Amino acid sequence: MPTKANTPAGPFVRVAGFAGLGFATLIVLANVIVVPTGLPPTGADTADAVAYFSANRAVVGLTSALTPAAWVLSTVFAAGAVAALWRSDRDRGAAWSLVGFAGVLLQNGAFAGVTALRLALVDDPTGVLWPLHDALFTLNGVFLALALLGLSLAGRHAGLIARWHAGLGLLSAALLFSSATLTPWIVRHAGPLGLLGLTGWLLWVAWIVAYSTALIRRATGE
Repeated sequence: MPTKANTPAGPFVRVAGFAGLGFATLIVLANVIVVPTGLPPTGADTADAVAYFSANRAVVGLTSALTPAAWVLSTVFAAGAVAALWRSDRDRGAAWSLVGFAGVLLQNGAFAGVTALRLALVDDPTGVLWPLHDALFTLNGVFLALALLGLSLAGRHAGLIARWHAGLGLLSAALLFSSATLTPWIVRHAGPLGLLGLTGWLLWVAWIVAYSTALIRRATGE
């Protein structure tokens, strides 16, 4: 008889797993497009930001066009995770999956602001919006950390993900939360502190791919 950890969870969880893979693909694709064009790092001089955005209107528009679909996919992914984990959470008197779901929704909202600011920066010769962009971009690490923390703990308690996978999520959460906490210093000037958020983000992508795969496996009872 299937155990609680591998009982099939229904077609929506499977859809959510593929949505997570689609989300990871889109955010990686957006970065593959924009990073080689010289997107200024967090804390870069305003003059450099103005020069970049004024010269790369098409690139900014293209990557921004990918984000609405990414937000839809991430929401479906998180909802599917809650569907797979809620019984375990309820039995334990916990709600970690809801913490993770809230983190995903909040990061969608925060990054909508980041995307809007990038679109506005292409027509902002003063660069006055750049510090706001940097601050919101870095502070978004709090919401990513919430998503990682909640879904990692809930997933581990439910037997959905392995110990190493939960550890990966908690490490990524710690790096992203540290980056958000250090926002005043990170946005002041480009430097090594920015690597905290970058490393945390790369681990977040790997975590999503592994989590999405786990949801697909759960849906098929493997």
